[in-house]
Amino acid sequence: MCSGAESKLYPKYMAKNKTVSLVLSSGGARGLAHVGVIEELERRGYAIGEIAGCSAGALVGGMYAAGKLPEFKDWICNLDRVDVFSLMDFTFSSRGFIKGEKVYQALKKVVPDQNIENLPIRFSCNAVDVNSGKEHVFSQGSLYKAIRASGSIPSVFLPAQIDKRNFIDGGVLNPVPISLISDPHSTLVVVVNTNSLAEHFLPPPRKKSIQKQSMNLPGWLMDYQNKMKAYFPEEENKVQQKRYSALELVTRSFDLLQDRYCQLLLENYPVEVEIKVSSNQAGTLEFHRAAELIEVGRIKACEALDRLEHGN
Repeated sequence: MCSGAESKLYPKYMAKNKTVSLVLSSGGARGLAHVGVIEELERRGYAIGEIAGCSAGALVGGMYAAGKLPEFKDWICNLDRVDVFSLMDFTFSSRGFIKGEKVYQALKKVVPDQNIENLPIRFSCNAVDVNSGKEHVFSQGSLYKAIRASGSIPSVFLPAQIDKRNFIDGGVLNPVPISLISDPHSTLVVVVNTNSLAEHFLPPPRKKSIQKQSMNLPGWLMDYQNKMKAYFPEEENKVQQKRYSALELVTRSFDLLQDRYCQLLLENYPVEVEIKVSSNQAGTLEFHRAAELIEVGRIKACEALDRLEHGN
């Protein structure tokens, strides 16, 4: 059952399906649920032999493949709303309003960069080449360059520039990159979809938190803060009807297309286990809710794995 207690596993099933190929979808801050899923898989004795990630899934998957998930979790869970905001290097570019470099520079101090081909676990992630319009798979080279390219959300982050090529979020073409798994027939394929339907929403537990003192922002930053309301929705406004700005409409459209595309991809690639996290679970940039989202991932993984192991 879905509790902290050890689950009763079926030895015959585990002997046959001990190794997992893990597919981690895009989803912005919701992708932090991937951390909870990985922890639950490990707790139950599954061995993750390969990871394919997209956007936020590339970030979490890359940290795990590098053997640094505990360090990443400790870092991200200690960021509040002000910390997250301070890691956003704003720009006046029409291609996006966040450069997307500052946060990775901060993370590199916790988890140093390394080459993907040297990671102890097979890892790959995807991005989209802006000029060709084709999916590009990163399976070697700098881990952070790959993650930065995979998570370059259109209209939010500037495209990532690598070797004179511009890349945007892999979720544009392949938000659930099952196709990146090298041999899906030899392992148990587990897919974590954080762009699932509203019916899979899990009410988060209400916890009191100590907020840092508010900071005084210059006028131009206040303008960006207003734009970012789509990504940091206020709790009391989340269930109310709202009028969308042009930027919000673009982002909302991207989210809806991604949600639908995820469903279509999963219909074409039958998998043994799909762990579903609602696209309404958190805003795109609500990384200050890390601990809550990790717990959501753990609960969702527990439910899905119980069904698998108990034959329900």
